[in-house]
Amino acid sequence: MTAAIAPPFDSILPAPFGALGLRVDDAALSEICFLPPGTPALPGTHPLAIEAEHQFRAYLASPQHRFDLPLRTAGTDFQQRVWAEIATIAPGELRAYGQLAARLGSAARAVGQACGANPFPVVVPCHRVVAQHALGGFAHAREGFLIDTKQWLIQHEQRR
Repeated sequence: MTAAIAPPFDSILPAPFGALGLRVDDAALSEICFLPPGTPALPGTHPLAIEAEHQFRAYLASPQHRFDLPLRTAGTDFQQRVWAEIATIAPGELRAYGQLAARLGSAARAVGQACGANPFPVVVPCHRVVAQHALGGFAHAREGFLIDTKQWLIQHEQRR
C-alpha cells in the first residue's frame, strides 16, 4: 500500500508565524496548511488562490476581517458540527474544549480531535479553542512551530 501524496500548493503565503499553504480546486478552497518558518513564498495564479491570499492578508492586518471564501465540504457529520460551533467564536474570544463538548453533547477529547482535523484553520478558527487551564494542542501537535502559531494567532486577535 502506498501513501497518498498531497498535491502541491496553489499558493504559499508568508505569515508572521511561518506560512500558509493553500490548495484550491475549480470552485473552492480545499485545504489550508500551516507551514514552518522559512518556507518560501509561492504566489497564487488561480483566481481563488489570489482571492484567498488577499483575504488572509486582510486578516493579518486586522483580526476582525471576516472571511468569505468557498470551502470544499470535508469531514464527518460530527466534525462539521464542531467546526460550525467553532465558527461562532468571535476574534479575541476563547472557548474550552469542554465548553464546546457540553454544547454538542460530546466529550472534550472528541472535540479536540475534530479541531485537529480542521482542513480550514484560521477561516474556521480552531486556534480559539483551548484546554480548561492551558493552551492545549494545535493541529494534532503539542509542541513546536504549530503551538507557536496558535499562541501568535491568539495574541494577534487579543491585541486588537
